[in-house]
Amino acid sequence: MLTKLQNKILEMIATGVPLGETVDLLCRTVEEIVPGIVCSVLALDPQNRLRHLAGPSLSAHYAAAIDGVQIGPGVGSCGTAAFTGKPVTVTDIASHPYWADFKQLALPLGLAACWSTPIIGSGKVLGTFAFYFHTPRGPSEVEEKIVEACVHLCAIAIERDQRVAERRRLAETDALTQLPNRGRFNDVVASQDQSDCPWGVLLADVDNLKLVNDTFGHRAGDDLIRNVAARIASVGEAGMSFRLGGDEFAIIVAGDASKDLSAVAARVLEAIRLPCTCSDHVIYPSVTLGGAVAMAGNSAEQVRQNADYALYHAKERARGNYIEYVPGLGTAIVKRFRAIQDVTEALREERIEAYYQPIVDLATGRIASLEALCRMKTRNGEMLAAAHFHEATKDANIAFELTRRMLGKVAADTRRWMDAGIDFGRVSVNLSAADFYRTGLADRVASYFAEVGVPLKKVTVEVTESVYLDQRDQIVAEQIQDLRTAGMSVALDDFGTGFASLTHLLTVPVDVIKIDKCFVQRMVNDRAGAVIIKGLIDIAKGLGIGVVAEGVETAEQAESLYRLGCIYGQGYLYSRAVDRSAISTLIREHRIIGTPLGITETPISAAG
Repeated sequence: MLTKLQNKILEMIATGVPLGETVDLLCRTVEEIVPGIVCSVLALDPQNRLRHLAGPSLSAHYAAAIDGVQIGPGVGSCGTAAFTGKPVTVTDIASHPYWADFKQLALPLGLAACWSTPIIGSGKVLGTFAFYFHTPRGPSEVEEKIVEACVHLCAIAIERDQRVAERRRLAETDALTQLPNRGRFNDVVASQDQSDCPWGVLLADVDNLKLVNDTFGHRAGDDLIRNVAARIASVGEAGMSFRLGGDEFAIIVAGDASKDLSAVAARVLEAIRLPCTCSDHVIYPSVTLGGAVAMAGNSAEQVRQNADYALYHAKERARGNYIEYVPGLGTAIVKRFRAIQDVTEALREERIEAYYQPIVDLATGRIASLEALCRMKTRNGEMLAAAHFHEATKDANIAFELTRRMLGKVAADTRRWMDAGIDFGRVSVNLSAADFYRTGLADRVASYFAEVGVPLKKVTVEVTESVYLDQRDQIVAEQIQDLRTAGMSVALDDFGTGFASLTHLLTVPVDVIKIDKCFVQRMVNDRAGAVIIKGLIDIAKGLGIGVVAEGVETAEQAESLYRLGCIYGQGYLYSRAVDRSAISTLIREHRIIGTPLGITETPISAAG
């Protein structure tokens, strides 16, 4: 019978049956084998407290009363056995001093004696295995053999359970901060979703972590993450603060506190802002917070998504502060998320294409140069202009990657044209703000063309006026100068929409300005539009800057622009942006496109 029990228990241990279920079966079977005894198994927790594991014949009241008792000399039979690591036999609970504080629990249940044996594994006490007797006595020889086998089985079961628990803990713990990780966060969120308790979630991003890493090194960055983690954990409830990865953290707020997430967020911000030492450098940490409360009908996924929307909005509008989700906040963000997802997939599936729109001599209609424009092919073959995925380009990583792809494609196309003897003049490529705020822009752009042997005098880079005017720390100015020094020309796109840029032309020179189409569209019927264009052309001429008019759609506009002194234009009058094959045909076979103006007199003002 004992051998059969041993085999059964070992099988349960090997197949991963829960510890409580395994030792409960052990106790029940032993009570059947040895009539008149009550069996109990207690585990020892890391704080040296006894924890009830199994005792099928003990009352729930008794089990609860001894659960959590601190071990020590004279603390009942089990507390003493666990403390000393040696068996303890109390033949009379009523009179023994070890039971002075506990006999009132045992005697009313008819428990007259208790023999407790420590469960030892890997050289340490794991718990206790006890027999209670209904009469004052000690164990028999047979009972000693049974308990010896049971203690061994319990040691195996408890050790395996502890190993499993430790593996689970490591799997659910962030190694750097020792906070629960994203996997554990997902589990806790799911459990909150199943409860009736109100709850909410705060999401946090550490501000300027990359700057700290780049300036002081990754050791300082790791120290910053650890400091932020400790401070977040000090505000959140135990086990409810998480590191989701990188610079992302979360706090789950349950109960009444969730009704005022802003108060919890304020405490987090206050705790975070205190200075800390990171790899011998004093740093003032900062985090940006977004939060959402679970509303009626919200799934856990919706709550998390809403908190994401709030955090995203906070990073855009209120860095270093907190924004809480309100209905409607996610609409614009969802649009951007979807755009980012679409572009990310297109990049991964090589569906980003370079199209080309000609820039022509207004008087003759001859192609003078080309502008490369980004297009995204959908999975069903439709070609989308950049306006359709503009929201995605507000993401710095997406914008940077689009530029990288475009540079590669344009460089390859220009090499093909040169090999075929096709004179395309210059080709221009658009740059984003994201490109300017990464170091070495000129070298990056130049490398694509150098790799295929295209001279930089054939390349123009276009910068929008919004980027050009944003001269934080002179980064843009320095990058523009580097581009020109490398041999590329620089064109200022959408010119005129921010009139303050006129003064910037003195300190940050460019080679070409492109007059925004809004002025071109108004110039024929609106004298003010023509006056502004004339002024821009004259200023550009005085500074030695070339001029291109954008958005030319009618012959009347083209003629008016030429008479005002504009030499070059681009727009639908001449051609929409077309693929490499189509533009190659235009250049090779139809150098004159649109309708030549047939004007022979010198324009009022000309700019190179």
